[in-house]
Amino acid sequence: MSDFAQICWSEAEQTHCVRWQSAAGLPPPKKVMLADDRMTADQAFRLASEGNALLWRGDYQNARQLLQAIARRIERKPRKAATSPTEAFNFHRQSQSQRARTLAMILVPVNADYTIALRRAPDVQQACTEAYGAASDAFVVTLRELMGLIGAHEWRKKGVEIPVLAARIHPHYGVFSPVRGEYIGLVADAPLPATELAFDIGTGTGVLAAVLAHRGIKHIIATEQDRRAITCARENLDRLGYAAQVEVIDADLFPDGQAKLIVCNPPWVPARPSSPIEYAVFDPDSRMLRGFLQGLAAHLAPGGEGWLILSDFAEHLGLRSREELLAWISAAGLHVLGRNDVRPVHPKASDDTDTLHTARAAEVTSLWRLAAN
Repeated sequence: MSDFAQICWSEAEQTHCVRWQSAAGLPPPKKVMLADDRMTADQAFRLASEGNALLWRGDYQNARQLLQAIARRIERKPRKAATSPTEAFNFHRQSQSQRARTLAMILVPVNADYTIALRRAPDVQQACTEAYGAASDAFVVTLRELMGLIGAHEWRKKGVEIPVLAARIHPHYGVFSPVRGEYIGLVADAPLPATELAFDIGTGTGVLAAVLAHRGIKHIIATEQDRRAITCARENLDRLGYAAQVEVIDADLFPDGQAKLIVCNPPWVPARPSSPIEYAVFDPDSRMLRGFLQGLAAHLAPGGEGWLILSDFAEHLGLRSREELLAWISAAGLHVLGRNDVRPVHPKASDDTDTLHTARAAEVTSLWRLAAN
């Protein structure tokens, strides 16, 4: 037990301590109170806002309803007025962070065999095994994280339909789901410079590697650093029948050697993520984007192309300019062969109540075709 963070509380005049579980790396709360079905939503909201964690001892479904009631109270709080898109984004991230902290104050005890000793609790054994590995000892987890891994388990079972593959990709817990299909369409439609060898940098679920294999690329090396994503990509590619064509390796950006086609879909927003899965969206200091550009020329075979799939969402937020991007491309010894654009179709793009609606409505996702000078 000493190897893990612990959470402690007082119950029946005794101190109890068990392992603290947090996939997001949250520290265990210092103030823990017992709570059950007698607690009202207003009481829970006040206590949670003050930093009191509520270890649930009542009905599981009532705890879910309580969490939803707290979320509604958070949404009623007035928003800060922003004077610029960048300020609107910063206020949005601050409010999302505060919301996550408050909702993380509802806690659930989980037994060593991944059962939950609460009335009307769901069977989470398979979902926990997929997210955490083999069961070992009892722990306490936030209800929000537990609901997240239940949802991830359902996504993993159901999968995400990828029309260009006429098949489904099954995302694992902690691996970003390819629900925004416009960037996949760009990779499916762009003319191939060659069909012998391609690199897919930061493969995630393996969806773009699968698209390249589907298009007839004979050999693809897909790189990834996250162990969950490596397992996820390998399983998806094997399920789709592309395991012989695609090699998934643990590497930071590029594999050894050169290829005629190198594809990368880096995180689009240069900001600090607040959880591991947000690394698929947020790229502090544009590390992955700049790393890809700086290393691309050396890994491109003569006559080859690098395909950079990138949204301009950050530009509309004032977090990165088009001039900066073009300067990075030029400084890396690259030039632009062409660019294919598509507008997003996800629901937030047309939701005028969203704080960042103006930027989302103007967003364009592009496939930049790059070549070495």
